[in-house]
Amino acid sequence: MVRVEVSTPKTELEKRIRNLQRQLKAKNLDAALILQRADLFYFTGTVQQSHLYVPANGDPLLMVYKSLERALAESALDKIIALRSPVVLPDVLRSNGYVSPTALGLELDVLPTNLFFTYQDIFKGVDLIDISHAIRLIRAVKSDYELTILRQAAQLSDQVAECVPKLLREGMTELELAGRIESEARKLGHQGIVRMRMWGGEMFYGHLMSGFAGAIPSFLSSPTGGQGPNPAVAQGPSFKTIQRHEPILVDYLFAYNGYFSDHTRIYSLGEIPTHLSEGHAAMLTIQSIIKRAATPGVLSGELYDQALAKAKQLGYADYFMGVGPERVRFVGHGIGLEVDEFPFLAAGQRLQLQEGMTIALEPKLIFPDEGVVGIENTHVVTKDGLEQLGSFDEHIIII
Repeated sequence: MVRVEVSTPKTELEKRIRNLQRQLKAKNLDAALILQRADLFYFTGTVQQSHLYVPANGDPLLMVYKSLERALAESALDKIIALRSPVVLPDVLRSNGYVSPTALGLELDVLPTNLFFTYQDIFKGVDLIDISHAIRLIRAVKSDYELTILRQAAQLSDQVAECVPKLLREGMTELELAGRIESEARKLGHQGIVRMRMWGGEMFYGHLMSGFAGAIPSFLSSPTGGQGPNPAVAQGPSFKTIQRHEPILVDYLFAYNGYFSDHTRIYSLGEIPTHLSEGHAAMLTIQSIIKRAATPGVLSGELYDQALAKAKQLGYADYFMGVGPERVRFVGHGIGLEVDEFPFLAAGQRLQLQEGMTIALEPKLIFPDEGVVGIENTHVVTKDGLEQLGSFDEHIIII
């Protein structure tokens, strides 16, 4: 017997389905077939191995390969059935009263090519159209239900940040400190799994690095990289020992009930060099400016332009969000069920902000051979700008 409560209220799922159906009608699509795990959870409340069929009109059908019992316990959708193989999808749809589609939406931004070819064979003569952009736009604006969870996640991020000074000791490795912090996060209910949409994107809790290791670049689309434990991971904490008078970056996500709070604080055993502490203060200034400027209707890319202009004015252009060719050209990103959601506060982005969008704003400076300073908080877009969801001390925490 599976003992799992329904994870997402039925009224919430119905609203999300209706939003998707409006997009399907606007794009002249007969239906969408949802496969990706975060999207499945968003529209069904379960991540069981399933195919969600959403017609432009009518009720959705969740067809579950494994585990049907879990899906029935977790999802509030009305129509949930077993599916023995994707090959029989057209027959299953017809037998359940659905008209065969002529144009079908798929998440082509993440669907592997071989699976795309498989669905081409299964749905012969059907136009398979990308629906991923519309789904991401729907997910970008959070409901009151989602914001409640995100606020809880941010409070838990604060609690994790608060425990760091009790755990930090000179001479311990970054990995040892990371393990101790991650243990505290798990005790608070951190789900462990961190989801990213981008191909090849992966992360374990977040980044923790000290001193010069904070300035080591890596493959991830992030201003920070870190040495990592080995080249197979190539990011995050390493076996470097933590020393006095160096910045210690704790850039961790708290994953709670599927949703993420992204949170960065800087610590130090004793004072750090003045130019680093002054750089940190400059990043707090940029955060304050962007929080006021990020109102509904503003283009997301313009916020990056403002942040970069202020960094140049303050004399930090060479270190803002990376150094040289390793620099990333963004200062924030949407966040929710995945780390990399819409909108992106990035160069050239034209998406208008809307009330209810959630953004991880992360102005940072990377000083070669010295480390990282800066800040990150999760925010929600309101009519007056960004409302910060976390409240832990943003200044460098001197221990």
